[in-house]
Amino acid sequence: MATNKILIIVTNVGEYEKVGYRTGLWLGELTHFYDYVVENGYKVDIASPAGGFVPIDPESLAHDVLSDLGTDKRYRDREFMDLLVDTRKATDLDPDDYDAIYFTGGHGVMWDFRSDDLGALTAKFYKAEKVVSAVCHGPAGLLNVSLSAGDSLLDGKNVTGFSWAEEEGAQRADVVPFNLEEELSALGGKYSKADEPFEPHVVSDGLLVTGQNPGSARGTAEAVVKALQEISAREE
Repeated sequence: MATNKILIIVTNVGEYEKVGYRTGLWLGELTHFYDYVVENGYKVDIASPAGGFVPIDPESLAHDVLSDLGTDKRYRDREFMDLLVDTRKATDLDPDDYDAIYFTGGHGVMWDFRSDDLGALTAKFYKAEKVVSAVCHGPAGLLNVSLSAGDSLLDGKNVTGFSWAEEEGAQRADVVPFNLEEELSALGGKYSKADEPFEPHVVSDGLLVTGQNPGSARGTAEAVVKALQEISAREE
């Protein structure tokens, strides 16, 4: 039975390990998705791996980035930003209360999304035929998702995520803990990407929806809503 609620997962990590660069949630990957699904009648809960405070990647607050699709309005909205001050711990929540899960990005997620706990939570969503989605570095949250036979959720699935060319373009290739594009493919994912770095690219494969980069967050939201509407239509 549909709940018309979506669970959004955000990072708690505010620094790159070893080098000390600041990072965190890429704010637009939250706001672009959030605004679209709310406009389409869904309620949203925001949670994080550890619970508590969510740091914002300072690069996502640059003027040209912040002005995209109304992110600046959300940044100035104190009630909205307060949602990131003391988030609930993701694994304390019940998948039965939601229709979908969405993993936001920002480089911080590379340190706290790839976990067995989040993997087990996400597997419950997928096994219950709920939509599983992620954008940019968010697919790091899919790397530890094992299904009943021990197979990776990604095995044989069409998928995307932040490309290595984009990592090099962002000048972060030397400081990230792994190559996301490579890891998605190593688990059997049929990885694809846009013809040019940083161009929007969204891939849907049944209950799995992934977006390549920050510019794909709105498209990921559109694909998630479409998938949920198709599920609702089948259940009527």
